[in-house]
Amino acid sequence: MKQHTTNYTNTLIEVAEDCPASQAQIPPEKKEKTIATLQYEKISKNPYQYSSDDIIFDCYAIKNDISENEKQEEREKFFSKGQACLRSSPLAKRYGFGFHHNSEGKVALFPIESKEYQQFLNDPSVDKTKAMRSKRK
Repeated sequence: MKQHTTNYTNTLIEVAEDCPASQAQIPPEKKEKTIATLQYEKISKNPYQYSSDDIIFDCYAIKNDISENEKQEEREKFFSKGQACLRSSPLAKRYGFGFHHNSEGKVALFPIESKEYQQFLNDPSVDKTKAMRSKRK
């Protein structure tokens, strides 16, 4: 079974062109945790610890109540089809965060207004790709 991936290396996923936030905002708490909240908590508490695949699947597993013993098999099934990468994350589309993937493919979160975000933007050795727009042009 072919396995797809959402991982990038040495890449900055920039905030979407139509992102309403000029400064990063922490996703608001809701009764049930949203994908934005789950991703924010996992990445902000563990910068450069997880790959994009790890984050996307873990959030899927939490939302779908997948048990520890089912995780490996479910992960293989999950990535047997292409999945949306972090370019479609609400953190980059709505909340003003960029994702930096290091040379090992591990991810960290950077607010659009941060010095680090600007350094990645200006670094020619870092690939850049924009997060997906929320609305069509």
